[in-house]
Amino acid sequence: MTAVGVIPARYASTRFPGKPLVMIKGMSMIERVYRQASRCTLLSAVIVATDDARIAGHVAGFGGRVIMTSPHHPSGTDRIAETMRILAGNGEHYDIAVNIQGDEPTIRPEQIESVVSLFSNSETRIATLIKVIKKTEDLFNPNVVKVLTDKSGKALLFSRSPIPHIRQHPDDEWTSVFTFYRHIGIYAYLTQTLQDISGLPPAPPETAESLEQLRWLWNGYSIQTNITDFETIGIDTPEDLSKLTNIA
Repeated sequence: MTAVGVIPARYASTRFPGKPLVMIKGMSMIERVYRQASRCTLLSAVIVATDDARIAGHVAGFGGRVIMTSPHHPSGTDRIAETMRILAGNGEHYDIAVNIQGDEPTIRPEQIESVVSLFSNSETRIATLIKVIKKTEDLFNPNVVKVLTDKSGKALLFSRSPIPHIRQHPDDEWTSVFTFYRHIGIYAYLTQTLQDISGLPPAPPETAESLEQLRWLWNGYSIQTNITDFETIGIDTPEDLSKLTNIA
């Protein structure tokens, strides 16, 4: 099966305008993500999908591949779905599309390989990564999305709250009596599944939690997970750049 990595990137961010173009030790954020993704041997191509001419010009300037998309997409998933339609219209077909977050400059090629490898199972339609939660403060932090899976690794539920609730133990003992997982926000989809889910309306649990993946579960799509030992650093605000202490 062939896979393409797509990095959705937009200039207009409420908390961090121009984020993809911010320079990190002499290299822009989007170029760092692009170069990390390009190291993944399971990707046949890497593409930046954007609606902004400044980002498009910058990507072309460092030799990256870019596709212009509509400025009206409500999510990165929809932007990637349009990208796949543009590629198909040009005669370029891929079995798998990988949604690579454009604000995670520490993304590892091994993580991309891990999520793509899940499609060796013919039943996988959507795939993502999870990581063990070890710190109590992460478990109870609503900005850290938690995942509960079944015994085969299929996601049962995503939530900003700790799931499951541990009875008869104080909060600071929860991580020692149950293995909790956090969601690592990289997705891969079968191309047709991506087109299907991009047309779904918002679902009640998605609206409640502000988690798009709950829309897919609500509509009966299974999400297969793989455990990773790596944790990427997401940059949501200018202050988050201080987290990149060990980046080369």
